Amino acid sequence: MEIIMGLAFFIYGTIWGSFFNVVGLRVPNKTFFKQKRSYCDHCRRTLSWIELIPIVSYIFSHGRCKKCQQKISPLYPIIECLTGIIFAFTYYRVGWNPTLILGLLLISLVIPITVSDLVYQKIPNSLLLFFTPLFILYRFFYPLNPWWNSLTGALFAFILIFTMIFLSQGGMGMGDLKYFTLLGFIFGIPQFLLLLFFSSLFCSVAGLTLLTINKNNLKKKIPFGPSIGLAALLIFYYGEEIIQRYLQLFY
Repeated sequence: MEIIMGLAFFIYGTIWGSFFNVVGLRVPNKTFFKQKRSYCDHCRRTLSWIELIPIVSYIFSHGRCKKCQQKISPLYPIIECLTGIIFAFTYYRVGWNPTLILGLLLISLVIPITVSDLVYQKIPNSLLLFFTPLFILYRFFYPLNPWWNSLTGALFAFILIFTMIFLSQGGMGMGDLKYFTLLGFIFGIPQFLLLLFFSSLFCSVAGLTLLTINKNNLKKKIPFGPSIGLAALLIFYYGEEIIQRYLQLFY
């Protein structure tokens, strides 16, 4: 039964991953509502349903548009597959309980923002505005302990990141500030501090990796959104365990 449920969540995740790709690519340039059907980014041809099957369509089309033969970005199958894996892992990790809702909401926030920041280096306000009421509603029914930890977490995150932006004179953007503030509300202060640490670590590793591959990458700005999203998922899955293991070193 668990295998069947895991497979169902994987398939479900690939379908949503395809949608998250579209959201992440179209929302920043305000084309999300201009054309209802999916289309080729090169020739603008409307795609048929058989060309929209997650992962499978990309493989059978050899990564090219059926009409213009231009290459389709590998970002599409990567995000579809990744979202499927994360959906399935979330089910295995937390089980069938209200925490699963939080996990799926978090994934639905993280994936489109990651796509948007990778492609445009932008975290759209509209995505944050859409998800904020959903997380507020979730925390209303399933609050942190104590309940005000969400409010203090958001306030603490805002003040800390705003101070860092002010002192660094543009090291991070306002999108990062709003993203961190929302995550502070979701996780509270202790786990937010852990999230900030890991997101900085992941971004540093990504920067050093790119620099090792090509020294010209030193001039490139590395989007922070993917590292924030990865850290958020890590904290969701293992945040409490990491904190408990850390405290055990002193008590």
